[in-house]
Amino acid sequence: MPRRITFPDDFIWGAATSAYQVEGAWNEDGKGPSIWDTFSHTPGRIANGDTGDVTVDHYHRFPEDINLMVELGLKAYRFSVAWSRIQPSGTGAANPAGLDFYDRLVDELLAKQIEPYLCLFHYDLPQPLQDKGGWPNRDTAFAFAEYARLVSERLSDRVKIWMTHNEPWVVAFAGYFSGEHAPGIKDPPAGFKAIHHLLLSHGLAAEAIRAEARQPVKVGITLNLNPVYPASDSRKDQEAAKRIDTVLNRSVLDPLLKGTSPMQEILAVRLLLTGVIKPGDLKKVRDLDILGINYYTRTVVKDDPSFPVVAASQVYPEGNEYSGMWEIYPEGLFTLLKRIWEDYQPKCEILITENGVPVPDGKDYDGRVRDERRIRYLSSHLDQIHRAIQDGIPVKGYFHWTLLDNFEWAYGFAPRFGLVYVDYKSLQRTIKDSGRWFAQVIRENGFEL
Repeated sequence: MPRRITFPDDFIWGAATSAYQVEGAWNEDGKGPSIWDTFSHTPGRIANGDTGDVTVDHYHRFPEDINLMVELGLKAYRFSVAWSRIQPSGTGAANPAGLDFYDRLVDELLAKQIEPYLCLFHYDLPQPLQDKGGWPNRDTAFAFAEYARLVSERLSDRVKIWMTHNEPWVVAFAGYFSGEHAPGIKDPPAGFKAIHHLLLSHGLAAEAIRAEARQPVKVGITLNLNPVYPASDSRKDQEAAKRIDTVLNRSVLDPLLKGTSPMQEILAVRLLLTGVIKPGDLKKVRDLDILGINYYTRTVVKDDPSFPVVAASQVYPEGNEYSGMWEIYPEGLFTLLKRIWEDYQPKCEILITENGVPVPDGKDYDGRVRDERRIRYLSSHLDQIHRAIQDGIPVKGYFHWTLLDNFEWAYGFAPRFGLVYVDYKSLQRTIKDSGRWFAQVIRENGFEL
């Protein structure tokens, strides 16, 4: 039997993007190079040789895109600022043209009654800072705080919600441990140093934002979190799952919500971090009004002594549904929320800041995009959020990833996540069936499952 799901009256409905993935204009108006400009221009790094040079040209087309947000009924838009647009070298005086762009974007959002949720960093470190060592260099954390101060000084009279980082774990480990993302470095010690400095920079930036704020603001961070399951009931697999959970989830949750670091529990990691975590750092990290959770899938692991540091590797259970990138597992979102609520008792607000699925969308003969798999994905995950709310976990809002099809990092333009289809040649936008469905959910503040 169908059942009706209704969300709290003040539930926030939004969508998210990131600067490098949608803006384009990679070298316009004084913008400096980021590590993703460098990485995507390096042959062999990105599928099909794709780059974010133009992507979907949000930099020039944002008024059109905001009109699409209005058509979808979005109440909030989570976007990121390109650091190298504000400070082309990563330090020094602000670039007026860069600040002016985000001025116009914020003003247009507010004029259309869409709340701006500003994220300061979504993977795109200025290249000159990487040349000085990047996130494994402690100085980068202090440079980030100065950047945060400049943006807050300009926009905090209108922007109330500030997210410092998007997925610091991915920045550290995909960028410096495995090398799959920019800057493409394969150096495990660098990855562990980077995650600490990213978290430290959150605390430093939160101080800077509040110091410059011209009205009461809320400061948060967005984390990629996966519930971790052992591949079997064996003791070794269960211990492997605990190790992966420590590195993947507790490495960010414990410092932010407890002011402690779990990394000391893994001998190899403890040795790598000797002298990196300095007195007072963890106290500074613990500064949070909003916890943003990005959920896409779960992680299932087995004991694997051949894998460095954590002695565990991922397995992919058979018989479940998969997208083009990972397993679809809606129940993991409830499991994750329940675990965070019980283990940490967070005093901050909880938002789902990203959730979405890449499926092979395409226009049919009539120009319509019938992405039924995305609608099923959305409804099943919103059901798990509703389940968590019914269980007493106060999830305040949901941001779909993403508004527009766009550049998907190392995968290039192949995966499509958007509620809006983009023809990458003409850049024409078309709202998909999932976008129409999501708009109805927003209008009715719920749906029939």
